[in-house]
Formats: sequence, C-alpha cells, structure tokens
Amino acid sequence: MRHSWLPLLALWSLLFAGPARALPPLQIYVAITPPGGVLRLDPGTYGGPAVIDKPITIDGGGEVTLDGQGEGTVLTIRSDGVTVKGMRITHSGNGYDAVDGGVWVEDSDGVVLEDLVIDDVLHGISLQQSDNATVRGNRITSRDVGLSLRGDGIRLWNSHDNLIENNEVVRVRDIVLTNSSGNRLIGNTIRDGRIAIEFIYSPENSAEHNLISGNITGIFSLYSDDLSIRGNRIQNVRKVPGIALAFKESSQVVVEENEILHCAVGLEANSPVYPENLLYIRHNHFAYNDIAMYFYGEKGGHLIHDNRFEENFLPVAVTVFSTVLDNDWRGNYWDDYEGFDRDDDGIGDKPYEVYLYADRIWLDRPMIRFFRRSPVLELVDFMERLAPFSDPPMILRDPAPRVR
Repeated sequence: MRHSWLPLLALWSLLFAGPARALPPLQIYVAITPPGGVLRLDPGTYGGPAVIDKPITIDGGGEVTLDGQGEGTVLTIRSDGVTVKGMRITHSGNGYDAVDGGVWVEDSDGVVLEDLVIDDVLHGISLQQSDNATVRGNRITSRDVGLSLRGDGIRLWNSHDNLIENNEVVRVRDIVLTNSSGNRLIGNTIRDGRIAIEFIYSPENSAEHNLISGNITGIFSLYSDDLSIRGNRIQNVRKVPGIALAFKESSQVVVEENEILHCAVGLEANSPVYPENLLYIRHNHFAYNDIAMYFYGEKGGHLIHDNRFEENFLPVAVTVFSTVLDNDWRGNYWDDYEGFDRDDDGIGDKPYEVYLYADRIWLDRPMIRFFRRSPVLELVDFMERLAPFSDPPMILRDPAPRVR
C-alpha cells in the first residue's frame, strides 16, 4: 500500500538534514513501514545507505533506484523474512576491508532478493551466516576496473541451503562460497570474470545448468567434497590458466552432462587424499579444447564413463605417465579411435589407447606449444610413431570405447 504522505515526510527530512543529502533517504520509508508490511515506493531515486532490521517487503516495481552515494554498502539486511525486489541498487563505497557492495545480508533467514539490477558497486550480493535465502533473477556487475580490482558478484560465508537461480553475473571477480553447504546454483549466466564459481571448504553444494563464458576459470573446487556439477555449459575459457573445471583435494564429486567447449583445459584434477575419494565424470562432452583432461600428481581411481571427446588437441595430459591408467575409463567416445565395430553393438572391437609421442616435448617444455600442429612437430610425431627412439608411455586405455 502506498502512503501519500510519505513524500512529505521525505521532503521534511531533506529540509532539516542539511545539504549532505540530495536524495530522499530510503531509511525513513523503511522506518515507518510496520513489520510484515509492504513498501511500494513511487518511481524515482532514493538515497542510501539503508538498513532493514525487520521483516518487510520492498517492491520497487522496476522503477526505483537506491543510490548509495559512494558510501559503504548500499543496502544492509539484518532480519529474517525480508524481501527486496524490482529495484536498481548502485554506487556503493570502495572499501575492500569493509566488503562494501550492493546488498549485505547478515544473520538472517529466508531473505528474498529478486529482479534487482546491481551495478557500480564493489561487491554485489553478500550472505554472511544467512540461510534459506533466494537470490533470483538479478543482474550484477562490478566496477569498470581491472579484473583484480573488481569485487565478487555473489559471496557466501558460512551460509547454507540458499538458492542462487537465474542471475546474470557479468564482469565481476568471482562467485565464491566459503564454509557453506547445501546451496544450489541453478541456471545462472556468468561471463567475463575471474572464477565463475568457487567452492572453498564448501561440501554438498550443486551447480547445475549454468552458462559460463569468457572467464579465466569456470568452476573451481578446493577441499570441497560431495559436489554435484551437472548440465553446465562452460565455453571460451582460454586465458591463462584457462581451466573449465578444476578440482583440488575434493572427492565424491559428480561431474555429469556438462558441455566443455573451446577451453584451454577442460578438466584438471589432482590426486584424491584417500583411495575411496573419487571423481565421477560421466556423460560430458569435451570438444575443441587444447587439453580435454589434465591430471597432475595423480594416484588414479576416478570413474570416467560415457563421455564424448571430439576435436580436442589432446584428449588427456598428465604429469605422471603411469597413474592415469588406474582411472576407470570405459564407454567413452573418442573421435580419433582407429578401430571397427564388426558386431554392430556400438562398442569398438579393440581398446582405445593413448601413447605420448611428440606430445612429450611440449608437455615438458610449455613454450613449444606455440609450434603445435606445425610441420616440424607433425614430422617429429610421425617419426616417433613410425620408429620410436624409446618405448612411448601409455597414459590411457579405454577397453570399451563407443563408436557412435
């Protein structure tokens, strides 16, 4: 319900608050809205920062701007059951230590942030010890500065069971979850940042059906177990180091039905800490990558089944040649498979095997990657295959490769 006398109250505040405030302050409107009430503002621009400390709904109807005027965080929420939707939130402070940004949610349960445009802020949305929030349909951008100087688009710290859905997060630093579990990141578009989604000590989260494009790293997991990474499309991740999916000391992670296209490295993993700690890599499509999969310091044991590898420069690269053989490779499609399917069951008659020939040169000397596909390296590779100077190491064996 709109209150016709609210603009008069705002005018009164401007007359007696002095020249420092050029915009009607949102805080006054919040103060006079009762708990459980709905505040529908008239179209226009209102001044921040503002703090919400009771369960209310603010509906801007897509025609309201909250301007933080370059001071601190534009909107702070310290109450359960708050809903904020249909607003533009802009012009935060620039304090990295204070985590200045668009929206800060602290010790609050069940907050809804929906259909917001958040721009010209350091950080976008931060959840601090806040659970069961819904962050949906927002567009978030940071400042037009160098990548390392931008803030994070969405930050979660010690926050659980939140839904991050259908947001467009563009030109920020990261989306980062720290010590947070049970969160779902679904259907988001994340472009032109550093790390699209970063899990740090954050088990039992899911990232599903997100579009990630033009970032330095797609999804990175550090000491985060029991993740579900499903149905994402990660493309054009080509800047150094250019990794679509990176896992370090993370186990029991399901990587399933993802499209990994035009990346420097499709998937990179280190060894599991314990033998039972595995990655389950199934039904993914790796295409047009420099290296589809890269394993370093591996002990092996990951289950890699029913994936498609097409037009990658290398399907697999390793630091220790023997250990990747211990992965369970089965039922994958390899576009360079040289075999037949005489019984027409869709499975090749002989195993698919990968040996390192001239590839060893540029794997050991990364600068030589510049010359890959050149006539010189092609000739070296041909000579190695024709008459190897030493036995080439086998790094991969799929006993049941698919042929279609």
